[in-house]
Amino acid sequence: MLCILGVGCAVMAAPDAAATLGEKYASLGEQLQQSPFGKPLLLASTDTPTRLTGDIYAVVDYPFGVVNAGLNSPEHWCDVMLLHVNTKYCRATVAPSITTLTVYIGKKTPQELPAASRVDFNYVVLAATSNYLAIKLTANDGPLGTSDYLIQLEAAALPNARTFIHLTYSYSASFAGRLAMQAYLLTGGLGKVGFTSIGKLSNGQSDFIGGSRGVVERNTMRYYLAIDSFLEFAGAPPSTQFEQRLQSWFSAVERYPRQLHELDRDEYLVMKRAESLRQQGPK
Repeated sequence: MLCILGVGCAVMAAPDAAATLGEKYASLGEQLQQSPFGKPLLLASTDTPTRLTGDIYAVVDYPFGVVNAGLNSPEHWCDVMLLHVNTKYCRATVAPSITTLTVYIGKKTPQELPAASRVDFNYVVLAATSNYLAIKLTANDGPLGTSDYLIQLEAAALPNARTFIHLTYSYSASFAGRLAMQAYLLTGGLGKVGFTSIGKLSNGQSDFIGGSRGVVERNTMRYYLAIDSFLEFAGAPPSTQFEQRLQSWFSAVERYPRQLHELDRDEYLVMKRAESLRQQGPK
């Protein structure tokens, strides 16, 4: 059977993909139990000459039905994206042939949209069954010489009302992009680290990966925590969900202050409330 526009391929691949994710969960069982995060969560990163990738595998205490209903929606993905400190705006556009998330990415402080970078993500549901979900967001171009963005989520049902999640965040960087990254690491990113331990410091504390891998690990974790905070309040009254998710996301990132602290809570809340109002405005 031929695959037309990738649709047939996605449907046919779903059982194999679900089985593969289940095998991954089984293979990571002991590592998840012994996670340095104190919960079943693992983070890994790679940096090749042309591409940076972060991967998170985690078990979350939400039934698969909650995960599927929450994340099988482009509008909900905008709700997730806006929690990230660098996201200034997100708007989903659903058309017969393509679904797009228009995202503006910028500073970790308030910023007007013309000064931020626009990234147009194509949103595709690769598979959605009774026990497996796969969503892919791709963008050709990003800020500061980056391109070929991929944000992909896989989720599989587990016993006892839990779900296994695999999140990938990845992008390519041109030579100019690498130079921009180095400039950032020597200024605003100076001293910032990721989550992969590379040894011990002289004071006995863990030493963590820095550089570009540190950057991709921090952003992968921010997106994962946004997903987790979004799902946490899926059953809350709609009028309270946004505020509860903001509070939850900020509390979550502050558990890792060395890696993720950027703003005080009030600064973050004021900025995000204003960005939410802007996002709800006219197209």
